[in-house]
Amino acid sequence: MRKEELLNDDFFKQFKSGKEFENFLSQLHKRGIEQMLEGELDHHLGYRKHARSDHSNARNGYGSKTIKTDFGEARIDVPRDREGSFEPLIVPKRESMAEGIESLVVSLYAKGMSNADIERQLLEMYDFRLSTSAISRITDRVTEDIVAWQNRPLEEVYLIVWMDGVVFKVRENSKVVNKTVYIAVGLRRDGKKEVLGLWIGKNESASFWMSVLTDMKARGVMDILITATDNLNGFTDTIQTVFPRSRTQICVVHQIRNACRYVVWKEKKEFTADMKQIYDAPNREAAKAALNDFAAKWEDKYGYAVKSWRDNWEELTVFFDFPIEIRRIIYTTNLIENLNGKIRKYTRNKLSFPTDEAVMKSVYLAVREATRKWTMPVRNWGLILNQFLIIFADRVKL
Repeated sequence: MRKEELLNDDFFKQFKSGKEFENFLSQLHKRGIEQMLEGELDHHLGYRKHARSDHSNARNGYGSKTIKTDFGEARIDVPRDREGSFEPLIVPKRESMAEGIESLVVSLYAKGMSNADIERQLLEMYDFRLSTSAISRITDRVTEDIVAWQNRPLEEVYLIVWMDGVVFKVRENSKVVNKTVYIAVGLRRDGKKEVLGLWIGKNESASFWMSVLTDMKARGVMDILITATDNLNGFTDTIQTVFPRSRTQICVVHQIRNACRYVVWKEKKEFTADMKQIYDAPNREAAKAALNDFAAKWEDKYGYAVKSWRDNWEELTVFFDFPIEIRRIIYTTNLIENLNGKIRKYTRNKLSFPTDEAVMKSVYLAVREATRKWTMPVRNWGLILNQFLIIFADRVKL
């Protein structure tokens, strides 16, 4: 018999009963969790325990927490920091060990990591092994959350709804095709933003948006005061078919981007500066005069850009009907484009998705991560709300 086997035999002989061995494993598990938490705090503070540091934040003793594990309940010491900014991932506040691991897996998946990447991360960071199949089972439970979230009731009135689409590559019938995830974000009467839903379809079209708007109405939306969209052909008519009293503002940023598409590089700065005179004008009349000046200078060379401004003029200048504070949040879809940018960031590691369900799962989790800080009303909300109450007195009730 080898020396290692003798050592192992001697080790196990110290336990007089199965209960003693179980208690040993429980203590070992407890100690392992506490060391994981110490490692998390090291990472949070940026330096290891007992090391010298110039950081203002530092360790601040321990709190205690009871967790539920496969070995039953255990009381563990949870390290704290002086600023109170440390949020453990392996055992989040008010959650058990199992729930903590699941939350950590879902969070890593939401940030674009594959199942294999998550398995490796858990092993490297926590010395904790979780198989890719177990990780897949955890993330698959998100599908049930999506169904409940996508069918939840919505508010009766939204002051503004921004709408846009994000294109992803998805496998379908042995081919990789482009599909669009349609996203709608609403501004509620309490001033907070809310993602109203996610829908997946073929390339962005006004006809699919019709089904999106119909779904929103079926879930309780009775009125949308203002919609902010791109200049997709037929979009405004589609919105007014479902919400006939809604005012539609075409995104000026989309308009600028489309107008600049074929402008030569050396003229682009001057071209965009001249366009700025249009949308920075104090009122619609001044904007019209700026458009005429813009046309006189550029129409011979870039006639399509001038034509696009004229063709979409009514929807491009809706924001002039509102006070400055409201104008700033409706004349661009920057809010939803920023959200789309974060979705792209979290999904960039996935070149294509195997199914529609896989796309929805990744985008839903990315949205959940990206909107965690949407807890406060938009800036200057008191003033903006009063403006809405005056302008839409018959449609906004608190």
